[in-house]
Amino acid sequence: MIEIDAMFPVMVTANLEAVKAFYESVFGFNAVFFDASFYLHLVSPSSGVQLGFLVPEHASQPEFLQSLMSSNGYVLSLEVKDAALAYAEAQRMNLTIVMELKEEVWGQLHFILEDPVGVRIDVVQHLNT
Repeated sequence: MIEIDAMFPVMVTANLEAVKAFYESVFGFNAVFFDASFYLHLVSPSSGVQLGFLVPEHASQPEFLQSLMSSNGYVLSLEVKDAALAYAEAQRMNLTIVMELKEEVWGQLHFILEDPVGVRIDVVQHLNT
C-alpha cells in the first residue's frame, strides 16, 4: 500500500495574484510557495489544509495540466465550525455568494461562494443531529 502524508488539489488558473489575495484575506491561508509566473501553494496555519494553483501553458507541465480548469462540476468544500457566522462575514466582505445559506436534511448548514477565478467554495458546517 502507498502511505499518504497529505492531499491537496492543484487548480490551473491564470491569475495567481488574485487567488493568493483572496484565500489569504478571506480564509487566512499563508503562501508557502509563490512564483507568479508558475505556481502558488497555500496552507492554512490553523488546520493544515493545503491548496495549489498552477498557471496554464507552463512548459514544465504535461499537456493535460496546461489548460485552464473549468469550474463547472467542481467545488472546494471547506468545513467551518459556524456556517451562519461565516455567511455573515462573507456578506460583510461583499464576496460573490452563488448559493445562499441553507440547511440540508442530511445535517449540513452551508453556502457556496465563488473566488476571483470562478472556483466555487462550499462553506460547510456539519450539524449534530
